[in-house]
This record gives sequence, structure tokens and C-alpha cells, in this order.
Amino acid sequence: MTPTQRRRLSRTIQYAVLAAVVIALALLADWGQIADSFFRLDIAADMFPAVWTPFWNTIVYTALAFVFGMVVGVPIALMRVSDFGPYRWFATAYVEIFRGLPALLVLFLVGFGVPAAFPGIQYPGGVYGQVAIGLGLTSSAYIAESVRAGIQAVPSGQVEAARSLGMSHTRTMITVVLPQALRIVIPPLTNELVMLTKDSSLVFVLGVTTATMELSKFARNELTDNANATPLLVGGLLYLLLTIPLGLLARRLEKRGEAR
Repeated sequence: MTPTQRRRLSRTIQYAVLAAVVIALALLADWGQIADSFFRLDIAADMFPAVWTPFWNTIVYTALAFVFGMVVGVPIALMRVSDFGPYRWFATAYVEIFRGLPALLVLFLVGFGVPAAFPGIQYPGGVYGQVAIGLGLTSSAYIAESVRAGIQAVPSGQVEAARSLGMSHTRTMITVVLPQALRIVIPPLTNELVMLTKDSSLVFVLGVTTATMELSKFARNELTDNANATPLLVGGLLYLLLTIPLGLLARRLEKRGEAR
């Protein structure tokens, strides 16, 4: 048997096993119970239009955290590649701490730890400010590492050419290296935006109200009220409505970058 024939036989066996598993699951499943537990159209219809408020809040939380992460992460990335030791040490410690801490814990510390340590402190925007800082701190650590990798991917000849024209190191980094680095890391930054969209489901730890509720909290409340899992399915579909376009955008940008 030739190698090509062996590959075909192996692939055929894999397809047959997969088909057998799918058929077995379809025969064993209680489709009536599944439909009653996850596909109650009356319950799904009752979620609208109220669900659009938490849906919009999810988008706002994600956008605020991403902007905060970019504003903090880019300078941290520049400090990571700095020749000045204290900058580099601080940036390394920052990245290791906030990349290692769970986002839920960071949110809890921002929402309750900081006010306890500094009584009377007020966050701009209330819960929105807390979410921007809490999720943004975690996001900034990952963004910093992505941008650092992008900076190091810029050919050294670009830096040498800029310095030969009399540019200072700071001007070279800001006007020559950083713009190219950001173009390089657009796909991983898009993936970070997808992760932030899902991490917004942790906002419940701050004690949200009806007006500031995000999508997963709203779905869980509806699950409790109706004793049915249909709200979770609706919430999941709405999350996919946000994350799938972002994922497609990331893959498209990756292909465009490879083509370049």
C-alpha cells in the first residue's frame, strides 16, 4: 500500500468513527427534553428588548477596557525594550504581576480593595470606570507583550537609518518603530479584543444594577427567573454575534500581513 493510499484509508476510518459517534449521540439524545430546556421561543422572545441594554453594556465595557489597555500597554512595551534598567525592571514586574493575576481578582481589588484602602475615592463613570481599570490592567499586560514583540520584529535597519538621519532614540521609537510595530501586532490585538469581550462577563463581581448589567449576568438572572436554560443560549448567541466578526477580522488581517 502506497503512502497516499494509507493516508486515504486513515482519513476514511477517522470520518467513519466521527460519523458513528455523531449518529450514536443523535439517537441517544432526548430531543424533546433538549428542546424544552434550551429552545423555548416564548422565553427567548420575552428577553427582548430588555437584553439590548446589557448587550450594549458588554460592548462599552470591552471598548473602555481595550482603550485603557492600549494607553497603558504601549508605554509599558516601550519601557520593556528600554536601555534604562529601572524602566525595564518596572515594566517586567508589571507584566508578570497583571498577566499572572486572574482578571476576576483584579476586578475585585479595583472595586473593593482600593476603596477600602483609600476611603472616599471615586472612580470616573462609576462601574464603567472600575471595569475600564480592572479589565484594562490585565489587558495592558498582554498588549504590552504583543507590542514588545512587534517592536522587536521591526528590522534593525529601520532604526539605523533613522539614527543616521540625526533622529534621537525617542523620536525614532515613536515615529519609525512604533507605527510599524502596531501594524504587525494588529491581529493579536484583535484577539485580545475578543478575550476582553468574554472577560466582561466577570463584571458581576462589582455588584451591577439593571442599568449597568452585562450580558452574562442578565442571562443568568433570566435563567433563575424562568428555571430554563434558554436565556443562556440566547446570551451565548449574542456573544457570538460580537466575537465571530472579530475573529474573522483577525484572520483576515493575519492573511493580509502574510501577503505583505
